[in-house]
Amino acid sequence: MKLIILDRDGVINEDSDDYIKHPDEWHPLPGSLEAIARLHQAGWTIAIASNQSGLARGLFDITALTDIHQKFRKALAQLGGTVDAIFVCPHGPDDNCLCRKPLPGLFYDIGHRFDTSLEGVPAVGDSLRDLKASAAAGCLPWLVQTGNGSKTQAKGDLPAGTRVAKDLADAVDQILSETN
Repeated sequence: MKLIILDRDGVINEDSDDYIKHPDEWHPLPGSLEAIARLHQAGWTIAIASNQSGLARGLFDITALTDIHQKFRKALAQLGGTVDAIFVCPHGPDDNCLCRKPLPGLFYDIGHRFDTSLEGVPAVGDSLRDLKASAAAGCLPWLVQTGNGSKTQAKGDLPAGTRVAKDLADAVDQILSETN
């Protein structure tokens, strides 16, 4: 199985300090949906691992989150793509859960769901917490320079072996060229 794990905000869609609370606030980054469609068409299993503390903070509810993901899935389907699973951590930073990145719980859940090892699985994120979670789970961390990625790269202290790409489309181009 060719599995890839993607963060959502800042990787697939524009991020917001005010959270993405409604489908009208969800806007894909240029080329991101096309990149996911290319992965799907190349036979990859695509999972999303996303912290969504806005749920715990009461900024939006599960219905709004589902509507956001429906908008994403519909836009992706129009390009011939799909995602196989979306995993979210609904907890706040002080909830001491195991699924909130930088802890690897969401990644372990994905590995269990697809009954596969996460060793070397590419995992694309834009923040240090994304990279740390993926590295802790045995994935190969990829940092995109969209969202918080440029700031994350400038701060340094990235997990060993972290790969860097301009955006999701660039990361997918590199991943597909290395695996074909």
